[in-house]
Amino acid sequence: MSGKTQGNRPQRTGGRKARQALRSAPLAEDVRPVRGGIQGGDYLPLTQEDCKRIHETALEALETIGIADAPQSGVDAMVASGAIHGDDGRVRIPRTLVEDMISKAGRGFTLCGQDSKHDLQPGGTRVYYGTAGAAVHLVDVENRTYRESSLRDLYDAARITDALEHVHYFQRCMVARDMTNSRDLDINTCYASVSGTTKHVGTSFVAPDHVKESLEMLHQIAGSEQAYRSRPFVSLSCTFVVPPLKFATESCQVMEAAIRGGMPVLLLSAGQAGATAPAAIAGTIAQAVAECLAGVVYVNSIAPGYPAVFGPWPFVSDLRTGAMSGGSGEQALLSAACGQMARFYDLPGGSAAGMTDAKLPDQQAGYEKGISNVMAGLSGTNMIYESAGMHASLMGFCFESLLIDNDLIGQSLRCVRGIEVNDASLSLEVMRQVCLEGPGHYLGHAQTLELMQREYLYPDLANRSSPKEWVEEERPDIVEQASKAKQRILSEYFPDHIPDALDSSLREHFPIRLPREVMKP
Repeated sequence: MSGKTQGNRPQRTGGRKARQALRSAPLAEDVRPVRGGIQGGDYLPLTQEDCKRIHETALEALETIGIADAPQSGVDAMVASGAIHGDDGRVRIPRTLVEDMISKAGRGFTLCGQDSKHDLQPGGTRVYYGTAGAAVHLVDVENRTYRESSLRDLYDAARITDALEHVHYFQRCMVARDMTNSRDLDINTCYASVSGTTKHVGTSFVAPDHVKESLEMLHQIAGSEQAYRSRPFVSLSCTFVVPPLKFATESCQVMEAAIRGGMPVLLLSAGQAGATAPAAIAGTIAQAVAECLAGVVYVNSIAPGYPAVFGPWPFVSDLRTGAMSGGSGEQALLSAACGQMARFYDLPGGSAAGMTDAKLPDQQAGYEKGISNVMAGLSGTNMIYESAGMHASLMGFCFESLLIDNDLIGQSLRCVRGIEVNDASLSLEVMRQVCLEGPGHYLGHAQTLELMQREYLYPDLANRSSPKEWVEEERPDIVEQASKAKQRILSEYFPDHIPDALDSSLREHFPIRLPREVMKP
């Protein structure tokens, strides 16, 4: 309505919109106020003594209780390194072996994108946010319903993610329920993900043979096996344990296949407090840490120094019902503390946040996602999974929320960045100029103009207008704005980093089920 009249009242011209357009224009890398890899770590839910006690408890659990159900190949590798395979079938791991494997574990590796501008360097206190999960439904915001998720939904989620500034990687977030067998599911999940984004991709596999076949496809996309091995742009998300303290036999075999193929792995333990982990929050952390340390021993017994993300992802139960409560304050504490434990070991680490219990993008979703995402970031968690788009305690994925959460994560990153205090930022000389020589305000000062983009972050969808302007703009609603942005991206944005000839070749050799026509404008 800018530039028009309403009754006899003159309306604003394009000045404010022009300033908004300037702020929304793409920024050079050195100007952007936030970016992936910003250093966190200023919030510590655990003291150093707490971390030591959790560590000692985890070592005691591995040495005296051990872990059951390792495949024979894993038993052989760990026993050769010094673990003990008991008559009860459990593998017990001496603390000296755990500490030795922690020292050998991979550090300083890169999780690559197909485009190197999306490369991630987990470790230290660098913070990245991304998707993840295995939602079986897509949230239909317009009709306020849930429907089964499909392969096309997964591809669409990947290409929306590719267009978002603050979602740094794409890990499989939905299960393609229209795939009729596990081979088609695994290969097509991988294909849809790497076709939809050039950011780093995480995926899962049901069987080792599916890893091998998908790697053959990835080698073709990369140009050769060596090219993929030198820059692996897909990693394995591996739930290698079944809490409490049991290996997931088939998943461990999948993990071994990924290691042989040069695919980085996420060592994911996902116990649920009060159900498959102790109800005590500290006990839940200790068990998850023990299970992931067992994964460190397992991986480094096979390939010392192999790139693996230390991934304790314990969840919370609502103890009144036993249902998962991903949006709870207890969950936020767990995620932040697990990120801190990875730092305790100086291991690249990840945990989950942003897992609202709300069924739709509403106020509950906003406060639950915001609290857990910012706490995980402030704790210095390297890889914050499931941070965007998830609903109903990971049962549903929502495109509109993916877009709204991009704004939310941007604000979280701004909190993680913190406040720089130095002579220039303290602004004494600026105060002197404005108060003694200038107009008595800072609106046109050179510092204000310089810091307008460097210091301040502006949301894409959130509305900051006055009530009067909001009415003039026909009362925009954030979910409606997100729906419009979704429609625009899905109708206009079609990544083309896989050439048509290569795509045709992939379709000849692999059971690709995503119709080519949905990948073109």
